[in-house]
Amino acid sequence: MYDFVIIGGGIIGMSTAMQLIATYPDARIAVLEKEPELAQHQTGHNSGVIHAGVYYTPGSLKARFCLAGNQATKVFCDRHGIRYSDCGKMLVATTPLEMERMRALWERTAANGLQREWLNAQQLQEREPNIVGLGGIFVPSSSIVSYREVTMAMARVFQQAGGEIFYQAEVQALHEHSQGVVVSTPQAEFSARYLVTCSGLMADRLVKMLGIEPGFMICPFRGEYFRLASQHNNIVNHLIYPIPDPAVPFLGVHLTRMIDGSVTVGPNAVLAWKREGYHKRDISWRDTLEMASYAGIRKLMYQNLSLGVGEMKNSLFKRGYLKLVQKYCPSLTEQDLWPYPAGVRAQAVSPEGKLIDDFLFVTTARTIHVCNAPSPAATSALPIGQHIVGKVQALLEKQPSSGANLRAAVTAV
Repeated sequence: MYDFVIIGGGIIGMSTAMQLIATYPDARIAVLEKEPELAQHQTGHNSGVIHAGVYYTPGSLKARFCLAGNQATKVFCDRHGIRYSDCGKMLVATTPLEMERMRALWERTAANGLQREWLNAQQLQEREPNIVGLGGIFVPSSSIVSYREVTMAMARVFQQAGGEIFYQAEVQALHEHSQGVVVSTPQAEFSARYLVTCSGLMADRLVKMLGIEPGFMICPFRGEYFRLASQHNNIVNHLIYPIPDPAVPFLGVHLTRMIDGSVTVGPNAVLAWKREGYHKRDISWRDTLEMASYAGIRKLMYQNLSLGVGEMKNSLFKRGYLKLVQKYCPSLTEQDLWPYPAGVRAQAVSPEGKLIDDFLFVTTARTIHVCNAPSPAATSALPIGQHIVGKVQALLEKQPSSGANLRAAVTAV
């Protein structure tokens, strides 16, 4: 019998595990990961940006956790010898409409407590000779890192404290009862007093395994990238982002200085026909039929039909994709765009066809589920883990008999 079982070996799962065992050092805790290694999905296909918190609604979990996570991630990296680069982010406006939107972002960054600098066209050109625009906002706290390395360091801390990680342990069934939860995998059954799921692209399915209607469905959006030819590794000095359309939930195609010195272009956002569909030809009939049968996703597609068609067109034809980045970096050509692995974003969609914007958690008497954790979830992983530990403590207070020993462990820390 475990005190806690955590499903999911991405950065949120490992952050939660690491902080849970630090809070309850005498507890028996296991992490179940369906893949043979950690960080194989959203964490391992991440752009690596340590976000500052520019875009998020003031007061939301995203805004609060991103601001705290930016600093916490860097402190963690310093402590564990993980390299990161404080390259800063440049938001670039290329049209008068984008200048208006940039002013709104300027106000939002103030509300979110960010240090930033307003640049006119000349100042932008001085900072970024290869970038053109009418103006920009420079946010110095944005950085770049390998979240896979961060996740591996969290796993080492967890295991050194006595935690266990089981690989190739895909969850087949869940059963919650008055004393805990039983987790069935191909290799074994795991019994735990409490369960935490951090399962990303499978979040809604695990909630459904408990016989609960989650009130949303995960919709997978594939973000496709290119890498610039190596002679362009110094084409920009910062992370270069366009000014996003507030009516669109994605940030647009941007230039990212990666921690290995390369520069990527992307992502777009196309509907994936498989939850883990990292390639254009990947398709799962189960996933596709589920999406087609869900009214919320049908409404979402209908409401955003022209946007979806445009994204698909740019996915199929490199020239259209290139035009998006040439708006602010006109010197790039088709020959400069080289293949690069795609990522898939798990996005919760409501029955009304709305993209659920903030982080979302579902809690039962014995379980806590991270149900919606899109960007900036990797940046926010440490605050999210802390938030989950707080939810665990609240559950223990409601179950005094089963939680007595664990609470005593907290008192002893």
